[in-house]
Parts: sequence; C-alpha cells; structure tokens
Amino acid sequence: MGDLRYPIGPYEPGPAPDIEGRKALLSQLEETPRKLWDAVEFLTESQLDTPYRPGGWTVRQVVHHLTDAQTHWYLRTKMALAEDEPLVKVWDENTWAELHDARTGAVVPSLLMFDGVHRRWAELFRSLTEEQWKRRMIHPERGVVVLDAALPMFVWHGRHHTAHIAALCERIGIRLS
Repeated sequence: MGDLRYPIGPYEPGPAPDIEGRKALLSQLEETPRKLWDAVEFLTESQLDTPYRPGGWTVRQVVHHLTDAQTHWYLRTKMALAEDEPLVKVWDENTWAELHDARTGAVVPSLLMFDGVHRRWAELFRSLTEEQWKRRMIHPERGVVVLDAALPMFVWHGRHHTAHIAALCERIGIRLS
C-alpha cells in the first residue's frame, strides 16, 4: 500500500527550473484546482469527514488546509515581489486544521478560493521577469526562499494533498473521472 503520507513521494528540492520547466509547472499549478474538485465532487458528507489515512486529517480538513496554505504562499510571493527580502510569518497548520471551519465547514467556498488563488498566482508568475523570479523572502523555518526555486514546492504541495484524497477514494472504491 505504500506510505499513505506521501502518495506522490516526499518533496525533494532541486535546482530552480528553467523557462520551459516553469511553463510546465505553471500548467500543473493551474490544473490542480480542477483535479481537487474532481477528487471531492461526489463525496458524501460522511466521506468528507473520513481521514485520508489513519491519524491524518479528514478530506474536509485537507481541502481547507490546501486553500489556507496556498493562500499563504500566494501572499508571501506578492510580499517577495513588493518588499526587499521580507520576513514572512509562519502559521501552525495543525491548529488551523482543528478550527471549527476546517473541521465542519462546507468545502465549496474553499474550493472556489483555491481556484481563484491559483488563477491569480499563475497569472502573476507568468508576468515575472527573470530578475523577479530571483526575488527572495525569509522564512523563519525554511530560511531564504527564492521564488523560482520554490515554484516546484508550491506545485508539489497541491498535487500531494490532492493525491491524498484520490488515494483514499481509490481505497474506498470511488472512481474519479
């Protein structure tokens, strides 16, 4: 059954992508919201409240987490472009996942936000000059984060959590389109 925590494998940083690599990653960034919608579209409320793995978040919490996390990174991207090496704030994703809205809230508002953030993020990324791709932010836990080197991580994160849900669906016999 493999490691349910990492259905597409753990994130492994590599060199910053070249121009063609960025284009491919931005296409994946834009595709992720549709794939997330496809993964949850036909799930019942009970299935949304099923942990994607033993001891893991529920599908509902994963959807809300993805929106929260990608929104944080989108805003951090804008800060890196608008400020000189900003110090970005960390957030406790586990505490956020236990808040009432993440545990019980409808997923459609988060899916809509996730789609909107990804559309804006991809549009912003496509507008960057080579100099802007080298902009940096300071993350208290990760250190210096350079936009072009971080793009693969942003894309991996969306694919990673969408794969959690898709793998659960497969295990419980729900066929995705």
